Amino acid sequence: MAVKQISVLLGNVPGTLSRLTNILDKEDITAKALLAASAAESSTVRMVVNDPERAAAILESFGFNYEVTPVLAAEVPLHPGGMNAILKPLTKAEINIHYLYTTINRIGEETIVILGVDKLDEAREVLRRNWIHLIEDEIYSL
Repeated sequence: MAVKQISVLLGNVPGTLSRLTNILDKEDITAKALLAASAAESSTVRMVVNDPERAAAILESFGFNYEVTPVLAAEVPLHPGGMNAILKPLTKAEINIHYLYTTINRIGEETIVILGVDKLDEAREVLRRNWIHLIEDEIYSL
């Protein structure tokens, strides 16, 4: 099962990210992972949150432009080259990684990376065959 990510398109002006997080905070929606990237006139915020369905309903009610998409969450092995243990098998399988970001507050344990890929099911199988632990619904309660 894939993890649900919410991507929100925001205007690239001061305060828009703060407005978004304040709205979600007031509704007890917490980010488990967050990536914000801007272009000239807009910013895209990608988030994995504790309750994606409820977050989507809240965003809808406030008129945000958003989408919910499936992503993979994988633990990075705790050894030198741990990230390459994820990246190399995906490269060999010709799976394109569109973006990658990490979770928040994962101290003392493996880092969890969120992967947006072009071939989700194939990527899942490639990583499992290469002994990469995938995180599923438990990410929502980290």
